[in-house]
Amino acid sequence: MALLVLKFGGTSVADLDRIRNVAQHVKREVEAGNACAVVVSAMAGETNRLVALTREAAPLHDAREYDAVVSSGEQVTSGLLAITLQSMGIPARSWLGWQVPFRTDGAHGAARITEIPAAEIRARLLDRGEVAVVAGFQGIGPDNRITTLGRGGSDTSAVALAAAIGADRCDIYTDVDGVYTTDPRIVPKARRLEAISYEEMLEMASQGAKVLQTRSVELAMVRGVRVLVRSSFEAPDTLPAAGREEGRVPGTLVCGEDEIVEQQVVSGIAYAKDEAKVTLLGVADKPGVAARVFGPLAEANINVDMIVQNVTPDGKHTDMTFTVQTSDLERAMKVIEGARSDIGDFDLRGSTDVVKVSVIGIGMRSHAGVAARMFQALADKGINIEAISTSEIKISILIDAAYTELAVRTLHSLYGLDAD
Repeated sequence: MALLVLKFGGTSVADLDRIRNVAQHVKREVEAGNACAVVVSAMAGETNRLVALTREAAPLHDAREYDAVVSSGEQVTSGLLAITLQSMGIPARSWLGWQVPFRTDGAHGAARITEIPAAEIRARLLDRGEVAVVAGFQGIGPDNRITTLGRGGSDTSAVALAAAIGADRCDIYTDVDGVYTTDPRIVPKARRLEAISYEEMLEMASQGAKVLQTRSVELAMVRGVRVLVRSSFEAPDTLPAAGREEGRVPGTLVCGEDEIVEQQVVSGIAYAKDEAKVTLLGVADKPGVAARVFGPLAEANINVDMIVQNVTPDGKHTDMTFTVQTSDLERAMKVIEGARSDIGDFDLRGSTDVVKVSVIGIGMRSHAGVAARMFQALADKGINIEAISTSEIKISILIDAAYTELAVRTLHSLYGLDAD
């Protein structure tokens, strides 16, 4: 017997037929003797509808009431799934975030989990054989008000619950059957990975891959929760029940680096189209200027990613380029303009016709020449690199958005990731 947490996203529970399909997946695991807690999202599109209602009611609204409204979608889904399981003869009970409880800080709309006293729910799973259907995305703050964890928060709910109850694994069911070497819509030869390290998955998620929420991967890495990404759209009766041997279960296992037998130099190529570029031309090249540029951005909670600075030929000025989220571009431009008196004279430009492409792999730690091959391959295709950032297992470049598909396909083939 295995103790499992199964998480189903919005597309997996979009209507009653899909909820019945989810129930069949849960039934398969229960009949195999596994103890299951199930974490569910709101039905597809429901959270967007609820957010729109709160904004229509009042553009400036109380964040506590916002959480009370938008968290209701998960409450509906958890109740419907519990009812469906009960109708199939499976003992099940729905749990809301405050009943588990998921204790969080008081940051309404983007709360972080601080504690999960899960003794009761674990006892029900193991001693009574009861399936716990848990509403994801929600918790309870220090003031006993409902909180929400931010977009994609149900992934975090599932991983946190798995850590709290000591689950053998957390299975994230989604609309794809695993993590691929890159987006199969761009590269038809993309391969599904059998396993990927926490570090690689974290980079993939933060650099544009949408399979898992970044915070959930961070939590899984810190708490050592093994995560299996698998599809909810495959017929439940064609899939083997989950056990301790993941090799029998289709999907991608996110785990510690030591569990991966064969480590490739590069595991995947990610891209992010939601990047915008800000350029300051002719800034005085003197101490403290960078602080005067990035300090106000930090105070405005605008995250800056890639940064490039070039000194002009006269040695007295510098051109500074950095990237922000596209949604933050207009605000970032206003912040920089507002700091002009502190920064000095400069020409300000912004654009959204860029994309960030990242090469990711833990094998890069021990292999030289990965970047050189990347730059040469792109140069051969006539693709200009506007900015570069690196980490121990990642190289990211900023290029013209028009070359996205060409760059991804080129790099995917370059590092031998194409399926045979």
